[in-house]
Amino acid sequence: MSKKQKDRIVSRRDFLKKGAAVGVGATALAALSPDVKASQIRFDREADVVVVGAGVSGLAAAIHAVDRGASLIVVDSNFDIGGHGMLSGGNVVLGGGTSMQKKYNIQDSADQIFLDHTRPDHSLARYNDRDVVRAFADNNLATFDFLIANGVQFPDKPPALSETATVPRQQTTIVAPGGLSVSINDRPGSGLVRALEASARKKGVEILLLHKMTSIVRESPTSGRVLGITATVQGNTRNIQAKKAVIIATGGHSGNVDFRRIFDPRLTEEYQHAGEPYTNQNADGENAALAIGASLWGTANQTNEGGRAITKTLHIGCRHGYRNLKWKPESPVFKRAGAAGLTVKDWQDVILVNLMGLRFWNEVDDSYDFFAACLGSVVLDGGKARAGGPIWAIFDSDAVKREDWVSTPPNVDPNGYFFSGDTLAELTGKLVNNPYQKRPMPRSALQETVTRYNSFVDAGKDADFNKPTPKYKIQTPPFYAGWATPILHDTLAGLRVNEKYQVVDRQAQVIPGLYCAGESASGFAMHGLAKGLVSGYIAGREAALET
Repeated sequence: MSKKQKDRIVSRRDFLKKGAAVGVGATALAALSPDVKASQIRFDREADVVVVGAGVSGLAAAIHAVDRGASLIVVDSNFDIGGHGMLSGGNVVLGGGTSMQKKYNIQDSADQIFLDHTRPDHSLARYNDRDVVRAFADNNLATFDFLIANGVQFPDKPPALSETATVPRQQTTIVAPGGLSVSINDRPGSGLVRALEASARKKGVEILLLHKMTSIVRESPTSGRVLGITATVQGNTRNIQAKKAVIIATGGHSGNVDFRRIFDPRLTEEYQHAGEPYTNQNADGENAALAIGASLWGTANQTNEGGRAITKTLHIGCRHGYRNLKWKPESPVFKRAGAAGLTVKDWQDVILVNLMGLRFWNEVDDSYDFFAACLGSVVLDGGKARAGGPIWAIFDSDAVKREDWVSTPPNVDPNGYFFSGDTLAELTGKLVNNPYQKRPMPRSALQETVTRYNSFVDAGKDADFNKPTPKYKIQTPPFYAGWATPILHDTLAGLRVNEKYQVVDRQAQVIPGLYCAGESASGFAMHGLAKGLVSGYIAGREAALET
């Protein structure tokens, strides 16, 4: 870890010193049970606004709140800032007549943004909460100017089209300079979050890393104002008072198995999510808010099969194979990632098999029909049960040559995610060493599957799943199996918020002093950074105005 990174981490000694300065001591309650009254709570720290999460939305919220005169504390459970945004492609879709749009003679307006994101003919936009989208549209231009004012840089290129947009709005930030200790994995999103971090710190925002929020403090369990949060740091629990508001910006729920299964019970533990192992997306914000009465909202967005809730892996033979993120061995978190993966250029070079060693779909497809097959193609116990992953890519040494793969570490992870064998039977026997292979694959399964597939190559037609003109037999040892299970991506549903990004309870009432931004906020299913930036911008402004 670099000195710069170490400097970002607040030590326990510094934390206790600052807590004592508030005059309330540092002997906080070990936990907040429902029968503990708010008046009994001793706060170790205080600020006008407490932001939970130092990612895209959290940093935007903190900066805009401090610009409005509020004092700020940001807490984050990670060792560094940035969250999901640090590893993103840096694509920022903001319009409404930005300076860059005007430079390239692109006509746009807030009304057009609103219409684009509420289109009835689009499978994603049609479900959006129109009040939330209206607020997003009306704050696009101000958020873009806010980014420029806070040091975010974009290359001088014409904006591009993206997803539901009818007008070019997308621009891409540049990679943060300074090497992998700064950018984590050399992704463009690092330039965005590092610029916001620098601006936030310069303006006096205090960022407490390695602080994991465990609960939200409210006057009573399900009524009254929100007063602050509890957080754990180095095994100790601390209470942090928010004199005006708490803003949840924890990044969504894709990494929490129990929570994500609220929306889709098929998403069991074998499915990783994009950003791991740097970001967790563990539903901390959602769970804490629900515990004090918050409501979920727009839940259809998570499973409407119109967004990027789930994606096909592109890098096989590793646990974390999100298509837009290939881990670099020099990254400070590579040891946790385990391997970079083998990037598939042509899906004709592999076959995909399920838990039982059977092909289940056309390998070149990446539609939601493919994902549905991945999640439920296995029939067990004569039809008494059904299961999904893991999914394995099966290939031979000829495929390795065609793809120009180097099938050894650090490109592959032999600790349960990549196997080889001189025969298909030998390969099959090794797959039981994966922790998610809950049942042993039948010994003869791969040989029978490959023999049948090879006959399709001879015939020039896939009689089972219509893979276009199967090209290559799997016949030359050694044979390989690489983890190819789909990766979860966007959190598209979460806490109910209004147009001010205030959190709303199950009686449709605002929870005073509680806001939510980014992927944890629901009602607007939009892929990318713009939603997090605009929602953070709005939440920060409104939180600073709280009395």
